[in-house]
Amino acid sequence: MMKNWLALSLLVALVGCGTNVPLNDVPVSDAKATTVTPGASGANAAATVPSAGGKGVGNSAVAAVDLNKNNAGNQAAMPAEARTVYFDYDSYVIKPEFQTLLSNHARMLRAKPESKVAIEGHTDESGGREYNLALGQKRADAVRDALVILGVQKAQMESVSFGKEKPAVMGSDEAAYAKNRRAEIRYQ
Repeated sequence: MMKNWLALSLLVALVGCGTNVPLNDVPVSDAKATTVTPGASGANAAATVPSAGGKGVGNSAVAAVDLNKNNAGNQAAMPAEARTVYFDYDSYVIKPEFQTLLSNHARMLRAKPESKVAIEGHTDESGGREYNLALGQKRADAVRDALVILGVQKAQMESVSFGKEKPAVMGSDEAAYAKNRRAEIRYQ
């Protein structure tokens, strides 16, 4: 009887810890992704193609990142969309549509190892302060961990949570909430 109870408890714990994200479905290359031509500059450096359309994010396009610019000193010229990863409600799973954005930042950070970034995690206004701070930290850490997997040194990055304290958009509707569930990459 005790063995059955222990086996059932272990099974429930494993199912509860599981993920519904299929790991074998992660695209290796995205045919609709932003393409970057090394050595090119200006308008010839990158082409922007509309994203697959994230839920709650609208039909925005992922902006191209020019790897030949010193974006650490020129962050104002980089649009916010080129530095922002949006998340679903109550989630810190990075959606596949942001893979190209992260790859571009990873490439830039690997090329300039002296560059430093702060990854800021944010949430919408639903939920308590402590919960949102924890969720914002998980979002920032998820982006940091993805960049580490792409070859960026951990020492170049710092992750911090602002929870619901710094909304990108004011409002209490789903459109505002969707814009506030984010992690921003800020060059220092």
